[in-house]
Amino acid sequence: MNILHLKYAAEIARTGSLNKAADNLYMGQPNLSRAIRELETDLGITIFVRSSKGMVVTPEGAVFLGYANKILSQIDEVEAIYRDGTAVRETFSISVPRASYIAEAFVQFSKTLDPSRPSELVYKETNAMRAIKNVLEADYKLGIIRYAASHDRQFTETLGQKGIHYELIGDFSYVLLMSRNHPLARKEEIHYPDLRHYTEVAHGDPYVPSLPLSVVRKEEFPDDIDKRIYVFDRSSQFELLEENTDTFMWVSAIPQKLIGRDDLIQKICPDNTKLYRDVLIYREDYTLTDLDRVFIRELYASRQKSL
Repeated sequence: MNILHLKYAAEIARTGSLNKAADNLYMGQPNLSRAIRELETDLGITIFVRSSKGMVVTPEGAVFLGYANKILSQIDEVEAIYRDGTAVRETFSISVPRASYIAEAFVQFSKTLDPSRPSELVYKETNAMRAIKNVLEADYKLGIIRYAASHDRQFTETLGQKGIHYELIGDFSYVLLMSRNHPLARKEEIHYPDLRHYTEVAHGDPYVPSLPLSVVRKEEFPDDIDKRIYVFDRSSQFELLEENTDTFMWVSAIPQKLIGRDDLIQKICPDNTKLYRDVLIYREDYTLTDLDRVFIRELYASRQKSL
């Protein structure tokens, strides 16, 4: 199988005709027919069947053509990048926890890009194990994982086994986030018993390697709260906290400019002494780009503003 065979198959599927495809490809119909037979023999599948309406794609042929079109599209992108001195596209991708200081770092980072150069940025919010999987398998160059410091051994062992470099961004304790109109907002100090009658907003997908999810959730939420709303994105959590003044959430410290925007406040709870950890990860065989380093600088600057 070679790239030309992929192009031949894609053109036949596009036109639905062996003769039309041969004309478009400037080749003889017998040669094109022979090339497709060779391709089908190499793959061990039937891509097309002849019918009164022309060349019809088989189910297994449709699967093959899906891959073939992706490959051809990527080849076109590479050619477009380097053709006629076109500027190389700047790329950046990262998989992160749902943390406002990290999102703010990404916003500031995006403003540093040269507007005259093509660029592609990918920012994915998810849990720790999914971030690790994304770095290993989904072509995300960077990741940030968040976990309780008590789980440090499980995570560092997993990262080491998988060939992932890791470095500490910082440790922190969660603070309370709630509406300025929350019944507890004016209290000087808030303690666990004060929260018992209110609804906690929580992220629904914590995950720790080697521990069952039920155990992790129990450990992550050890208080006596019996009403919870699980969310999976930051925008819905802010809307809930602002509009439903009986809700609260445990969060890492948020930049003050974002707090004021959503009419929310942060409160310290002396009872919460559990330590959490944010860790930057990337594959050990990956070399940080200049773009990566700019983001990392913005990340530390945003964290400093949140302390």
